[in-house]
Amino acid sequence: MTAPASSRPAAPLSDADGLAASGRQVFAVEAQALEAVGARVGEAFAQACRRILACKGRVVCTGMGKSGHVARKIAATLASTGTPAFFVHPGEAGHGDLGMITDADVVLALSYSGESDEVLMLLPALRRQGNPVIAMTGRPQSSLGREADVHLDVSVPAEACPLHLAPTSSTTASLAMGDALAVALLEARGFTADDFARSHPAGSLGRRLLLHITDVMHGGEELPQVGADASVAEALVEMSRKRLGMTAVAAADGRLAGIFTDGDLRRALDRGIDVRQARIAEVMTRNPRTIDASQMAAEAAHLMERHQINGLVVVDADGRAVGALNIHDLLRARVV
Repeated sequence: MTAPASSRPAAPLSDADGLAASGRQVFAVEAQALEAVGARVGEAFAQACRRILACKGRVVCTGMGKSGHVARKIAATLASTGTPAFFVHPGEAGHGDLGMITDADVVLALSYSGESDEVLMLLPALRRQGNPVIAMTGRPQSSLGREADVHLDVSVPAEACPLHLAPTSSTTASLAMGDALAVALLEARGFTADDFARSHPAGSLGRRLLLHITDVMHGGEELPQVGADASVAEALVEMSRKRLGMTAVAAADGRLAGIFTDGDLRRALDRGIDVRQARIAEVMTRNPRTIDASQMAAEAAHLMERHQINGLVVVDADGRAVGALNIHDLLRARVV
């Protein structure tokens, strides 16, 4: 007779094949669950999106237990993609936090059984206040499913847990439904990468999309620059003082005539040029790569990478040097 799953001996830790097979089985079961739920996305999903798009307030996500954890993540995803949202614990809502929900809000309630007492307890108060309720359950005929204005069916064929107890496939399906809502709303609102960056200023994407050249460049007294009639020795002194490994070279009219870098110095020495006597115009790089001050810092990183250079001169509309930056400035700003 086959032993109940709960009393079966665990696979030994050394049984790598058995452990890997168990892991792959979870992926297979959850993939089937996602396929089943995805096939049901249709009119009810569109109704939920329309309710949220018409909302003048915020989306209030709520749920108990594992559903609560999923609801909290959905709220965070919605908020970061252009749909104001927050999480309210249903147990705390019954003890005062219900005051956080205004009559302009839409409520997204998660309960796989559709019978969570703490969630159901909120429905009369939400009805009196006039809040539309979108339910996400695995049982359309549950109490929550019947009472909701819109029901999103996230029922799954089976949980990945072999005991059929721990929420696994069902929580994955609910997370995916939340992501689907966020993406559909994002596209409907015309939400852009710049919008995303503004809500993630501390993240790597925010830094790439929000930092301008002016935020990282060295300008004013920090700009290394010499005239086209300067000697190489004078240019080296300027480079040493400003510590950027380069100096801009300005023509008589103030426009950028060239750039002199550590690499130019090495090449001059290789050619046998006496740098103590040479003029900067003899050894500088003419027509160097430049960047406009209004551009993004990320564009400077792409330019340096594409042309395999370590520094750039920043110029204005008249071609005059107004700043300079090198790869270390971008690294310090965590743009790269």
